[in-house]
Amino acid sequence: MSVSYRLPDGATLEFDQPASALEIAGRISKKLAKQALAVKANGHLTDVYLPLTDGTEVEIITRDHEDALELIRHDAAHVMAEAVQELFPETQVTIGPTIENGFYYDFHRETAFTPEDLVAIEKRMQEIMRRNEEIRREVWDRDEAIRFFLDQGEEFKAEIIRDLPEGEEVSLYRQGEFIDLCRGPHLPSTSKLGDGFKLMKVAGAYWRGNADNAQLQRIYGTAWRDKKELNAYLKQLEEAEKRDHRKLAREMDLFHIQQEAVGSMFWHPRGWRLRKNLENYIRAKMEKYDYSEVSTPQMMDRVLWEQSGHWDKYSDDMFTVCTHDHREMAIKPMNCPGHVQIFNQGIKSYRDLPIRMGEFTALFRNEAHGALHGLMRARSFSQDDAHIFCTEGQINEETAAFITMLREVYQDFGFDSFRIKFSDRPDNRAGSDETWDRAEGALREAVESLGLECELNPGEGAFYGPKLEFVLRDAIGRDWQCGTLQVDFVLPERLDAEYVAEDGSRQRPVMLHRAVLGSLERFLGILIESTAGHLPLWMAPVPVVVATITNAVDDYAAGVVEQLKARGIPAELDTRNEKIGFKVREHSRAKVPVIWVVGEKEAEQNQVAVRRLGSQATDTVDLDEAVEQLHRDTRAPI
Repeated sequence: MSVSYRLPDGATLEFDQPASALEIAGRISKKLAKQALAVKANGHLTDVYLPLTDGTEVEIITRDHEDALELIRHDAAHVMAEAVQELFPETQVTIGPTIENGFYYDFHRETAFTPEDLVAIEKRMQEIMRRNEEIRREVWDRDEAIRFFLDQGEEFKAEIIRDLPEGEEVSLYRQGEFIDLCRGPHLPSTSKLGDGFKLMKVAGAYWRGNADNAQLQRIYGTAWRDKKELNAYLKQLEEAEKRDHRKLAREMDLFHIQQEAVGSMFWHPRGWRLRKNLENYIRAKMEKYDYSEVSTPQMMDRVLWEQSGHWDKYSDDMFTVCTHDHREMAIKPMNCPGHVQIFNQGIKSYRDLPIRMGEFTALFRNEAHGALHGLMRARSFSQDDAHIFCTEGQINEETAAFITMLREVYQDFGFDSFRIKFSDRPDNRAGSDETWDRAEGALREAVESLGLECELNPGEGAFYGPKLEFVLRDAIGRDWQCGTLQVDFVLPERLDAEYVAEDGSRQRPVMLHRAVLGSLERFLGILIESTAGHLPLWMAPVPVVVATITNAVDDYAAGVVEQLKARGIPAELDTRNEKIGFKVREHSRAKVPVIWVVGEKEAEQNQVAVRRLGSQATDTVDLDEAVEQLHRDTRAPI
């Protein structure tokens, strides 16, 4: 009997009997067999030592393959669990998935893990890696597997197996003396893990995420292809910690958060000026691109949210209020249903389209306490949120105009490139397959007509339509999804929006949901961290401080500040009885972009000594020239 396998380049290899990926790799080269970590068989990852069926398309996964990191992180979790049970035999293991940049495993243990324990566990993981233990898959009888784990004192594993659907295969993986429940696949041996891993921290968790269940200890780790990648990631974390927007906000006196309003900001004068600078900038851009600004109620009846479909999807994340007349009102988490209500006022003709409306009013979402993270994840925020009501034939043109605006905005903030993800229909969605076919086809056609490259993000569309997600990379290599464009045929139908077409018929408009920055607060957090607080001069809440060397020039310095304010430049005066070096250091720490130092010489000659953030140099400039230059530099780009 002949068995054949197809390779990625179209070639085929034949064997006398079913072969494993290791045998196939060995036929190609000894080096490839040595490097093989797993195999993609007909597009599905599986173990390299398992026999493959006739006609299988085979792609050998090596360390530099895009799927390798997921395997490495998966195995790191299992090796960590083995190390924990060797060091602390009384510990029960529960679940240990991969996550972005790493992995975790939840453990049940009466005694808390200490930082010293993490050091010992990591050292034992390195020993297990060097042991080169084979990792092999075994299929067990369900009842036998349950008995095995109960005999081992592993009640959580036994519960998982009991809850598996009837008929589902129970697969266990054995590495050395350690046996764990897992679907796989895994690396062929522990040595393939390499040494690019590190344990990061311990946190609390609950069994199956339910606070009524047993409390667990979650050990987080990170894992990479090699030490070089690991060190680069740790360096990025170190840099990110220095740039943490919450830390910089304290230094820059922007905002604070306190327990009485978790998830919301107490904006200080400087911070609110910064926040308004961003809003006014994006407002001007929207006016340039012919958007009309509107405002809709903060609270609307639950009935409207049920009609739109948001109640079924987001009610758990909404704040609600019951009025005296027993109506349940939802504090809005998004603007789209309100904008449809504005569109529905009066008869609209095809000649009126497209209609573009934007709004900056505050939104509120009941985010989980553990998910809150300063400006990045808040319960109250605003968006540069807008909706375009148009015909199907206008989707391409509106998409092109939106992306032109988006590119312009990102470049103004120093982001010269971005990636685009195409997110198609999710499992839990509204609308028929036919409607989704139309929406996805229209968006795909728009993307192709613009010659844009997109990566598919399957199943991540909004419940009402597919979307483009625009991803920025910051100064230290982190990716942030900010902008979005969503094509929606569903909400206009649900909320009965229509226009009079050229032939006199009533038609549903297409609704494009779009944002360039997304949450203004979150974008500010990204910008602060990416620039390490060195904001563009036109965005800075205090672009200049006028600091005196001696109190003898206080009146001159006050006059300088008044002259700046008369030109619309926010300026602050520092006449404290402190040494000028102290003042410069303090304002530099607060990331003030420009400091004008004035002493008796500058006052006599009507000049200022200009010092810019990050520079040790000081330039003496005539006052009128300095004001004019600063006026130009603080104007927001249009």
